[in-house]
Amino acid sequence: MKDGGTRDEPGASAVISLRGVTAELGSRPVLRGIDLTVNRGEVVALLGANGSGKSTAVRTVIGQVPVTAGEVELFGTPRRRFRDWSRVGYVPQRTTAAGGVPATVTEVVSSGRLSRARFGVLRKADREAVQRAIALVGLADRAKDSVNALSGGQHQRVLIARALAAGPELLIMDEPMAGVDLASQEVLAETLREQVAQGTSVLLVLHELGPLEPLINRAVVLRDGCVMHDGPPPQALGQHALPGHDHVHPHAAHDAEPIRTGLLS
Repeated sequence: MKDGGTRDEPGASAVISLRGVTAELGSRPVLRGIDLTVNRGEVVALLGANGSGKSTAVRTVIGQVPVTAGEVELFGTPRRRFRDWSRVGYVPQRTTAAGGVPATVTEVVSSGRLSRARFGVLRKADREAVQRAIALVGLADRAKDSVNALSGGQHQRVLIARALAAGPELLIMDEPMAGVDLASQEVLAETLREQVAQGTSVLLVLHELGPLEPLINRAVVLRDGCVMHDGPPPQALGQHALPGHDHVHPHAAHDAEPIRTGLLS
């Protein structure tokens, strides 16, 4: 999915760096001075109970939640000065892929390619990249269908294809497996495996590791907006060995935050 160009060796430098980051939603503290790093070629899972700050943490990375203290960097550049968003693919928590607007799978996925399109016009290479992204998530036979006709798991595949269409070096995914049927989970795991094999760096918010467990290099567990663990995934230690990794239903409302589909919208 990459569009050419040179890449640093995995682990050579950080693609995401949060240092002492605090953030609030309204007047409620959500992040309390967290440190978080994702290195090149690394797959990091962000775990914790609902309300622990997982989704807020990833939304500070992409600029949807302002930080009240600390520093966020992307590819070594302070986020406030970062402009090369085509290097970043973002998959929000599952929502209606077209935002309620009638659109085909191809149209929705094409919107993820606009950051690379010259003057907003998709050329042959752009259209081919869109087709590849749709095929990667197993929806080539549904490319012309309305997203309103898709299942929940297929909606999630569309959102992932949209993120992959630009050939990002970094994927940030917020609960990609939540509420998704087993067949779609397996497709998504295989899609992510292919991206990781190409050197894509990944930050995943997860409720549990599930079929993605073999891909995870490191797990960061949040509790009450603080980092409680940064190291081997809980699966390797026993799911209950880490503080803060409570099994709460993934659709509980505490950490459910409004989703906007564009990186900076």
